Amino acid sequence: MSSLRLHRQHPDQLLVGLVSISDRASSGQYEDQGIPALQGWLDQAIVQPSQYATRLVADEPEQVSAALIELVDDLGCDLVLTTGGTGPARRDITPEATLAVGTKEMPGFGEQMRQISLQFVPTAILSRQVAVIRETNDHAALIINLPGQPKAIAETLAGLKDDQGKSLVPGIFAAVPYCIDLIGGPYIETHEQVVMSFRPKSARRSA
Repeated sequence: MSSLRLHRQHPDQLLVGLVSISDRASSGQYEDQGIPALQGWLDQAIVQPSQYATRLVADEPEQVSAALIELVDDLGCDLVLTTGGTGPARRDITPEATLAVGTKEMPGFGEQMRQISLQFVPTAILSRQVAVIRETNDHAALIINLPGQPKAIAETLAGLKDDQGKSLVPGIFAAVPYCIDLIGGPYIETHEQVVMSFRPKSARRSA
């Protein structure tokens, strides 16, 4: 077992890797906003406090793939969220680097993210976010590409609600806890006012 591996402080603690992909932020030209936005949202959404490992890398496929592999294989993260590098520009290589390390593609996440973003801008069809499962001999993790803007990150994770708080378009995080269950990770519960996670009745713990 790697000496780098994170250790849960509670059996149901989620181990999360956060990766921001940006040439300018990784070179210090401006302060990264993606990782703080991701961690801030997760801290509000998940009942049991999570443990985080963060990486800030340039738009280079080898660097992105290496960061994802390290977070899953060496540190033992259950969930890895990336932000940035998912558009059509030549330097946007996050989806390719993610697919390169995945053992199973999870296309529903990308489909739903684009459905959410299309509620705001027609250019959402240009986004190329993907999600994959990475499996090793004794561990598996869910890796999801998210948008680069903090506002879009929150909208994608939480979904859209009306003025009364009723869900209009489900956010992708509603499906994340059950996915983590299915790949052998910890049992995650969410604060319903932020995002209501879904599990079939047979998969729910009794109160």
